[in-house]
Amino acid sequence: MAQQNTHRRGRARPPKTAGTDPRAIATTIVDAVCEAHAPLAVALEAAAPAAGRLEPRDAALARAIARVTVRRRGDIDWCLGQLMNKKLPRKATEVRSVLRMSAAQLLFMRQADHAAVNTAVALLKATSGGAGFAGLTNAVLRRLIRERDTLLERLPLEANTPAWLWQRWTRAWGEDTAGAIAAIHREEPTLDLAFAGPDVPRPAGAVALPTGGARLPVSDVTAIDGYGEGGWWVQDAAAQLPALALGNVAGKRVLDMCAAPGGKTMQLAAAGAMVTALEIDMARAERLRENLARTRLGERVEVVVADAMDAEGEFDAVLLDAPCSATGTMRRQPDVAFAKTEKDIASLAALQGDLLRRAATCVVPGGTLVYATCSIEPEEGERQAAWAVKAIPELALRPLTEGPAAAFVTPQGIMRTLPSMSIGEERGMDGFFAARFERAG
Repeated sequence: MAQQNTHRRGRARPPKTAGTDPRAIATTIVDAVCEAHAPLAVALEAAAPAAGRLEPRDAALARAIARVTVRRRGDIDWCLGQLMNKKLPRKATEVRSVLRMSAAQLLFMRQADHAAVNTAVALLKATSGGAGFAGLTNAVLRRLIRERDTLLERLPLEANTPAWLWQRWTRAWGEDTAGAIAAIHREEPTLDLAFAGPDVPRPAGAVALPTGGARLPVSDVTAIDGYGEGGWWVQDAAAQLPALALGNVAGKRVLDMCAAPGGKTMQLAAAGAMVTALEIDMARAERLRENLARTRLGERVEVVVADAMDAEGEFDAVLLDAPCSATGTMRRQPDVAFAKTEKDIASLAALQGDLLRRAATCVVPGGTLVYATCSIEPEEGERQAAWAVKAIPELALRPLTEGPAAAFVTPQGIMRTLPSMSIGEERGMDGFFAARFERAG
């Protein structure tokens, strides 16, 4: 379950800066994510009313600046650290946010230098807590302009990855692969779609994916025609693989244990399954119902607001896309990089084990269980599957040898994707793990 339990608690702060410059709104979003630990999607939604008062072009610029700042946060902090003799006071949140937002433009967006600097100074002068840092900000940003090329040449590959994650990835996957993952995390991702049926028209310019979905060279869903018709939804190519690993589900009773936001639920319904979709959060369950109504797949799905740990019943197949650290989604959700700690992985792995035990009780003899996470941490994937084989005797590993998931199978018969991999001819995808089990008869 890619979206659940992936962030520390945090809410987007209301705008603290006045004015109609898109950089003011971008600063608000950056402050909410980097200082208040709000998810980027939540911060963008909270800023939408203010952005709506701008011209569409300026609103798009505000969102773009915010996304680039959050995506390149580690790189930005490294560059700023080379230019400042000491760190800003912890309480100087507005100053940090303005500096980060401005540096993102100067380093990675090549916005007009004078506009970025002048607006930064004006924003700080308009606040009570930042006015005293306006001169420092001006000096740092002007020095950044002078030394920009040198700083970018010296920028370490691992600068944009928290040190604890970089160390884990080099141990698990090797330094070259860790570097490839870090590199692709710096890039704005393309948009992947899944479809409600084979006859749904593909948007212009879409590239077909082995999953039956498609990829578009844009990241803004509002730029695509056909959303209202309900023929497709946004879903990363790797996230489409676990449901496909269940095989032919037409006419079968399938339990989706951790359903929201609903991409896999809709996949299963589109494939002809009768789906029971569990979701513990009422608001997320309602959004799932809205998506099912839009795609006209609701007749095949029963949405139940309940804890997956209380799941019961007998199903031909169970899909457990478990709550996880979501480190495989950082290409699309860059705020995840700084929203987790290493301690989170151990606690989530324990929860995943409990959910696997519960899932096993819901599969009929001879039925199929697919366990998946959008994590690239072995504790939440490879080690969890090995544990399940030993700890849950009624489950036997059934190697993935067919379908699109087989392209990413390991010698152990389990699926592993990494963000730096390609699917078909297309480079980049979420990091996902999936293991398929069969319950003994």
